[in-house]
Amino acid sequence: MDSYVKRIEELIAKVSPELIDFSKPRDRASAPTQVSSEFITNREQGDWAEEIIATAVNAMSRNYVAVKYGKSDDTIAGEDGFNDFFEAYQEELDTIGKRPDILIFRRDDYISELGHDISKINHDNIATYVKKAVAGIEVRSSAFLYEKYKGAMSDKIASCTTNALKIRDEILDGFQQELKLPSRVHYMSILESITPQTIQAINFRVPSWRSNERLAHLSDLFRHLKDNLAKLQKRTYLSITPKVEDIKVVYKWIKTFEVPHYYFQVFFDKIYGISFENILEIVTNPVNDGNIFFVESDVKNQNKTTIKINSDIGNEIASKVDEPEHYSQRKEMNRGRLLYYVRFKGGKAYLDINNFARTLGIPVNDF
Repeated sequence: MDSYVKRIEELIAKVSPELIDFSKPRDRASAPTQVSSEFITNREQGDWAEEIIATAVNAMSRNYVAVKYGKSDDTIAGEDGFNDFFEAYQEELDTIGKRPDILIFRRDDYISELGHDISKINHDNIATYVKKAVAGIEVRSSAFLYEKYKGAMSDKIASCTTNALKIRDEILDGFQQELKLPSRVHYMSILESITPQTIQAINFRVPSWRSNERLAHLSDLFRHLKDNLAKLQKRTYLSITPKVEDIKVVYKWIKTFEVPHYYFQVFFDKIYGISFENILEIVTNPVNDGNIFFVESDVKNQNKTTIKINSDIGNEIASKVDEPEHYSQRKEMNRGRLLYYVRFKGGKAYLDINNFARTLGIPVNDF
C-alpha cells in the first residue's frame, strides 16, 4: 500500500472518537427542502475561489494542469432534478468518498480530450485517470480580507492587553485594604497572576459588592477587567476550515485513489494552504486544542461542526488576490418564490510558486 495512505491511516487511528468516531458509519444527510439566498451566494463564492486557483495554476505552470473535479450541479433544493442529484451524490460519498474540488495532473498525464472540467463525469469512467493525479485540493472560501482582519485583531489585542494591565495595577495600588479580608483575598492572587503571558487564560467571577461607594467602584473595575480579558480570550485569527463531517469521506477518497489531499482557504486578498496529513497531525495533538485549532459549530455554514485551524500554520499559497466584480442575480423558484444572490466575475490569484510547490510536494524547478 502507498506509504502516504499508511501515514494517513496511522494518524486516523489517533483521532479522538470525541471528535470523529471512525467505528461508526457516516451519517447520511437528508436532502434539504429549500434553499436561501445566502446559501447560493456562498456556493457562487466557492465556485469563484476554485476558478481563480485553477486559472492561476494553468497560467503559471509549465508541467502541471489543474482540472475541476468536485461534484457539483446547478440545480438547488426545490428545483426539479435536485433530489436525484443529491441522492446520487450521497451514494458516491459512500462509494468513493468526497471528491476534492481540483485535481493537479502532470501535463504528460493530462487527457486534453476530457478538458479542464471532469466534475460531471461518472466516477467509474475516470477512476484510472484520477489515480494519476499528484494532488487533490479541497477549496474553502472566506468572506474576509485577511490582512485587514489581522491588523484589526492585532490592534484589539494590544488595546485590551494595555487596558487589562492598567486596571489590574489600579486595583492593586488603590484597594489593598478592601482585598485583605479573608473572603476577598483570593482576588489578590488572581490579580497578581495576570501577566502579558497569562492574560489569555485568566478567568474569575465578577464580585457584586455594593455596600459602599469604594466597593461598588471596585466591583466595576473587576467587571471592566473581565470584559477586556474576555475579548482577549476569543479566537483572534482567521482559519482554514475543514468540516468534521467531511473528514471521513475525505479519508475514504484518499484510500480509494491514493492521491495526496490538501485544503486551500481563499480569502479576498490571500490564499493559504495545508495538507490533510498536517491537519490530522494538528488535531491529534491535544496540546494544539484551543490554541492552534478550535472545534466550533459554524452558524455561517448551516451550524455544521467545523475544525478551525489558524491560517498562519499553513503556507501562503497566494500573496495577493484581486477581488472579483460582483452583481446581483434573480432566481425564481416554484410557487413564485424569488431569491436574490451575488455572482462573482473575474479576479485573480497571484501564486507564490515556491509555497505552492512546497505545499504539494512538487519540486519548484519542475513546476
